[in-house]
Amino acid sequence: MNNDCRIGLVQMESIVGNTERNFNHIINLTGIAHKQGISFLCFPECALNGYSPNDAAEIGTTLESRWIKQLKECSQDFNMTLLVGMAEQRIDSPRPYISQVILSPEEDSKVYRKVHLGRSELAYFTPGNEFPVFSAHGTSFAVGICWDWHFPETAAIYSLKGAEILFAPHASPKIAGDRKQLWLRYLGTRAYDNSVYIGACNLIGSNGKSKEFSGGVLVIGPKGEVFDQDHIGDEGILTVNLPADRINHIRRPERSSMRDSFFLADRRKELYHELIELDIIDKA
Repeated sequence: MNNDCRIGLVQMESIVGNTERNFNHIINLTGIAHKQGISFLCFPECALNGYSPNDAAEIGTTLESRWIKQLKECSQDFNMTLLVGMAEQRIDSPRPYISQVILSPEEDSKVYRKVHLGRSELAYFTPGNEFPVFSAHGTSFAVGICWDWHFPETAAIYSLKGAEILFAPHASPKIAGDRKQLWLRYLGTRAYDNSVYIGACNLIGSNGKSKEFSGGVLVIGPKGEVFDQDHIGDEGILTVNLPADRINHIRRPERSSMRDSFFLADRRKELYHELIELDIIDKA
C-alpha cells in the first residue's frame, strides 16, 4: 500500500426490484461517506437491485444502465471508489451474474462476478470464472461475494496476485445466525493466513418479500485482529483507517521474525497438486 487507506463498509436495506429507491439510498450514503473522507465504499451483495434469486432475471440491470453511469459520475465527483452489488444482466448469458461493479475515478468501470454460487443460487445465476485484482488510491484490492469466502483458495489467489484489501459483500439472511459471530470463525483465518485486510458488510432488514437480513459490518487486519467497531444498529457506514505500514512490514522481502511472517512466501507449491486432483470422499 502506498499510503494509509480509509474504507467504508455499508449496512443497508435493499428492496427487490425497487432499483430507483435503492439507487437513491446508495447515492445518499455515498454523500455521507464523502464527508468522512472515505476512499473505498463497499455496498452489500445485490444492493442496487435487491437480493432474490427467483426474481433476478426480471430485476437485473446491465453495466450500461443509467444507474451505473450516474454512480460512475458520483465516483468522479467525490474522488471515491464505489463497490456496488448488483444482479448483472448480459446478452451473452441466459441468467444474470451476481456482480460487484467497481467504479473508480479516472478508470473504466470494472466488475467482479461471483465465482462460487450457493446451492440455492445455481438455478438462477451464471457463475463468474475470474479472480481479478484492481488498483485505486495507491492500493491493490479484490472482491469475493458471500459464499466465495468459504473457499480458502479465493483469498490465497488474491493475496498472491498482490491484493492488500479484500472486500466481502454479503446478502446473508437472519436464519443463518449472527453474521459477525459467523464471520469471526473463518474471515479472521483468511486474513491471517494471507496477510490481507478484509472488510465485510451485509444487507439488513427486509427485501420487501420473504427474506430478512441480519446486517453486519466487520474489518479484520492482516494478523487476524478485529478492528475497533462502531455499533451500527440499523443502516449506516462503518469507517476504518487501514495503516499501510502494517501490511507493508509483513510483506517486505526481508523477513527475520516469524511473528510477522508472510506465510504465502514460504509455500511449497510443488507439493500441492493433490489439492486440485483430489475430491471429497463419499462414505455413503
